[in-house]
Amino acid sequence: MRKKIVKKSTEKPISHNLGNLLLVLSILMFFTIFYPVISTYLFPPEIKNVAELKGDFITIPKIKAQAPLIFNVDPWTESVYKKILKKGVAHAKGTALPGEEGRSFIFAHSSGNPLEQINYNTVFLKLGDLEIGDEILINRNGQIYRYTVTQKKIVYPNEISYLKVDGEGLIVQTCWPIGTSFKRLLVFAAPE
Repeated sequence: MRKKIVKKSTEKPISHNLGNLLLVLSILMFFTIFYPVISTYLFPPEIKNVAELKGDFITIPKIKAQAPLIFNVDPWTESVYKKILKKGVAHAKGTALPGEEGRSFIFAHSSGNPLEQINYNTVFLKLGDLEIGDEILINRNGQIYRYTVTQKKIVYPNEISYLKVDGEGLIVQTCWPIGTSFKRLLVFAAPE
């Protein structure tokens, strides 16, 4: 009686190769989507000394956020403010300008489309890390205006009553949670 020799195949089934390919693509997609968040925490941007900046800027030292500040942007027209947010941070038209009597309203992205990596689509990514007493600096017309954080609040997008509150200061806003537009994170600051 002869034993039958069975040859083992060294070829991997197609489903095995397809599974590996899908796993590699998933990992690549994960890093593509979360690259702005990862890079902001691992390689925080350098911020310039506010006294050396030319033009209008917002600087938040604690979270290493610094961006050009574009004034009088219509906050109700998405097609308008989306273009502006590619160039920096927006000041809402109809609110006080920094240094003037009243309350200024400033807004920017916490994240953006990962396929559209631009300089300012994550400028307010770490805004939630601010605490009472932290500093926000605004350069406007060669003047530096200093503000101190007094409060943080998370609201729904349709809650706008905070814009009608009298008083001096600054409200800085971004979308919350990061990567969504479900709610808004508001940081209130008073002039120093």
